[in-house]
Amino acid sequence: MRCMSIDLHIHTSYSDGAFTPSEIVDLAGKADVHVIAIADHDSVAGVGEATAAGVSAGIEVLPAVELSVQFGEWSDVHLLGYGIDCSDSDFLLNLNSFRDRREGRNDEILERVNDCLQEEGRTAVRRQSVLAFARDAIGRPHIARALLEQGYAVSVEDAFRRYLVPCNVPKSYWPMAEAIAEIHRIGGVAVLAHPTSITKNLETLSGVIAYLQAAGLDGIEVYNNMGWPLEIEFLRRTAEGRGLLLTAGSDFHGIEEGLEIGKGREGLRFDSTLLAPLYDRIQQIRKK
Repeated sequence: MRCMSIDLHIHTSYSDGAFTPSEIVDLAGKADVHVIAIADHDSVAGVGEATAAGVSAGIEVLPAVELSVQFGEWSDVHLLGYGIDCSDSDFLLNLNSFRDRREGRNDEILERVNDCLQEEGRTAVRRQSVLAFARDAIGRPHIARALLEQGYAVSVEDAFRRYLVPCNVPKSYWPMAEAIAEIHRIGGVAVLAHPTSITKNLETLSGVIAYLQAAGLDGIEVYNNMGWPLEIEFLRRTAEGRGLLLTAGSDFHGIEEGLEIGKGREGLRFDSTLLAPLYDRIQQIRKK
């Protein structure tokens, strides 16, 4: 396989991204990225559109999802599933359940934001204004963009700092063991996203990764935009030492200043040498 650029962690407007799946494929082509994974939060609704657009553009789209999970003292840990069967009816029912809960949560967040705006003597943000930036379900970045559109914030980061963080409502989470088992059941590979978002204490993180591997974890997202070079080197050595898959993804949403599709920290490009072991593992799981 010739060396080419990849990005295995991209979000679309079907969860909390700014761009449609077709637009993401177009952006990937312009960035000379040849293989992408649409990994929306608790949603696979954008995979079909991206796959169709990818065929026309000559870009391979790997079906994926990002689940919000909880284990032990840690909540809102993100678990990526690659190569999954996006048509599995039981899985879709589970996702719809999480979507309903997410919709209720985001409506409550919007209500709290509007309470803050009212205290400031400002006009409320209508749900319809937020939906203008979303496809499948509204998320906090969509509310942030509506706040920006109405002149209530100078940037998405400002909107989060002033409104969305203070007005946050806790999420619902998959239990970790259940999430890993579900990804395997539908033919996918389970990978821990941006591991240093769990803890920056590398000794503690090493124990977490060992625990998750025992629970069935297949790999870790070594190359990402949350880890600094020394942390990424730690993740690389940990993955290789434990026989875990190494993956790479930008976690692109389209709202982050300076973040690009196909690139990690300090402009590092992700290349296709990571794909063969991932594809092999997917095939192994599907044969079980």
